This record gives sequence, C-alpha cells and structure tokens, in this order.
Amino acid sequence: MKSLLLTDYRKLEIADLPRPEPGAHDVLVRVAACGICGSDVHGYDGSSGRRIPPLVMGHEAAGVVEAVGGAVKNFSPGDRVTFDSTVYCGECRFCRSGDVNLCDRRQVIGVSCAEFRREGAFAEYIAVPERIVYKLPAGMSFPEAAMLEAVSVALHGVRVSAVRGGETALVVGAGMIGLLTMQAARAAGYKRVLIADIDATRLELARSLGVDEALCLSGPQLTQEIHRHTNGLGVDLVLEAVGRNETIATSIDCVRKGGTVTLIGNITPEVTLPLQKVVSRQIRLQGSAASSGEYPEAIDLVASGKILVKPLITAVASLEEGPSWFDRLYAHEPNLMKIVLSPEPESVALAGSKAGR
Repeated sequence: MKSLLLTDYRKLEIADLPRPEPGAHDVLVRVAACGICGSDVHGYDGSSGRRIPPLVMGHEAAGVVEAVGGAVKNFSPGDRVTFDSTVYCGECRFCRSGDVNLCDRRQVIGVSCAEFRREGAFAEYIAVPERIVYKLPAGMSFPEAAMLEAVSVALHGVRVSAVRGGETALVVGAGMIGLLTMQAARAAGYKRVLIADIDATRLELARSLGVDEALCLSGPQLTQEIHRHTNGLGVDLVLEAVGRNETIATSIDCVRKGGTVTLIGNITPEVTLPLQKVVSRQIRLQGSAASSGEYPEAIDLVASGKILVKPLITAVASLEEGPSWFDRLYAHEPNLMKIVLSPEPESVALAGSKAGR
C-alpha cells in the first residue's frame, strides 16, 4: 500500500508497505483523509522523541471500512468511520473508570517512542481496534471528520475544567486547538469567551467563528486588559493552548482568585511556576491530556454546526505532497492552519465548500 514514511528526521518518502491484516477485534479502514497534527511536525525533526523513524505518522483520520475481524460486531465493510487516536486496553482501572486517556497500556496511533510503536494513518489502510471506531453521519465530509480528533481534545479540555454555568473564560493561543477550544467553551455555555494571541490573522478567524472578544495582546498588556474587562477580578477560567513559560505565567495572572487554569498546550516539557501566586490566590492548575470519550459529542457538535471546522482547513492535498507541506509547516509559514492529506484527494473534497481561505 502507498504510505508516507518518515525514514529519518526531516525526511519523508512515499513508500510501498504491506497492507495491515486486521486481527479478530480490528477494523481495517481505507483512509480517505488524515490531518497533520502539530505533534507530527514536532516529531518530524525528532524534538519530541515520539516519532522515532522509520514510522508512518498520522492520527487524525477518517475513511471507509474495508474489512473487519471475525469478532467485530458493530461495523461492516462500506461504513464511513473515524477513530480515536488513543488505543486503550479497556481493562485497567483507568479504562474501567472511563479515563481511557490515562490507560496503563495506552498507545497513540502514529507514534513511536521508547515504550511502544504504532503505525499511523498517512497511508492507504490502517487497522484499529473496534472499540475506538465511530460511525460518521452521512453529511460529514472526510476532511471534516479528520478534524474530530482535535475537536475531542478541545472538548476534553473544557470538560475537565468543571464548568458550573455562567463563567467567563479566556483562551490563550489562537492556533488550531485554541480556536476549537474557544468554540467548545461557547458550546458548553460559558457566559463570555475571550481569546488572545499575537497573530492578527488568527484573531480575525476567531472573530468569524463567534468569539466574544479577540485580543491581540500578550504578557502584562493582556493581563491589564483582562482586568479591565472583569472589573479587576480576572476571568473564572483560562484555557491555555500554547504551553510556554510566558503564556502560562500570563494565564495565572489573568485568572481570578480561586479560579482555574487548564493546561492544554504542551510545547515545552518544563516551565517555571509562580508558586506564591498559585498558592496565595488558591488557583487550580488542571492538566488536560488528549480526550476521553468525547468523540460522540464532537461528531454531534460538528454535524450540527455548533463547532465549525471547515474554516480551519487550509488545504486538502495528496500523500505525495506531504513532504512539501511538512516543510512549510515546520518553517512556520504564515496563515497555515490544518493541512489534510489523502491517498485520493480528488475524491474527498469538502462537501459543499472549497477547502482553504
């Protein structure tokens, strides 16, 4: 089968690899669309340590069931599906309690690290366990469906923040996850949702997606503006979608006493914590890892238009164009959001619209 293979760091090639054989409980999916995640770009150069070559990357995918294992009960060839990026065991204490993202034997599709190796979906076919597969509604295009993994991450970040109703939230970072988190917070019923970034183009996109206020500010200037918006109190919740020292410090400054800062971004492995501010102001720091059961909700919200993903898709391209798009993303080319790769891009155009902006 045709695959986009990471043969060495910063080197991608089209390779002919054996088609995977589904196990008894597996579903073999003919991939129609797979998004390039920011974590793939960080793995592309080896900086994350979680894309050890040779490896087929890609975990944000959707397609059509090609075949099923003998024990599969809920899927048949021809079904349009997507699947979770997390492969969980279903048996450990975390899985039994519903926290599948914390599974003791957790693996991630398209990841190769010291603990495990699992081939991804930048290929014509992929075999995945039935328990992580979900059927798609008829009107959802495959590029839209490839966005569901990122939507589920955003929904999880909002869910673990423990919304009570009527709160004010600030999203720090208007990248892909930040823009989806902003929409997820609105869908969850936050009274007012603000977003901050230093990229005016991204903030304009946030405005088109319905944010209450888009702030082209950072650091002390952002803190000052947030205090102005909240009569000096600070917001109830900050959803931090960057993961850098300075943005986390600003997030802590922007939240009210007794408020919550939920950490979704994960660019740098370590940050300096302003401990006295956190302790003396009784701020809750909440981590958010991947997603845990939010796929059905993600499908419903995208299908209903309550979360919009089409405006975030910059291009739908072929696997053969993958190396070029990785280079452009790695170089931080402006105005690129989600790039979706497909073994057959001409057959998976966005339904009812043109990809890109």
